[in-house]
Amino acid sequence: MAVPKKKTSKAKSRSRRASNWRLDTPSRSTCPRCGAAKLPHVVCGNCGWYNNRQAIDVD
Repeated sequence: MAVPKKKTSKAKSRSRRASNWRLDTPSRSTCPRCGAAKLPHVVCGNCGWYNNRQAIDVD
């Protein structure tokens, strides 16, 4: 089995664990058809278009 040569310091291990605790806001993109803010790779909730075609019918 592999054995580590040096002990991992508390700062190193804690900073590695702390990177998973970040609260990032989800990225936003604009719809090329209507210009509304939407999530990337998701159907636009305002006009219902995705990937240059109408995916859902929005009234």
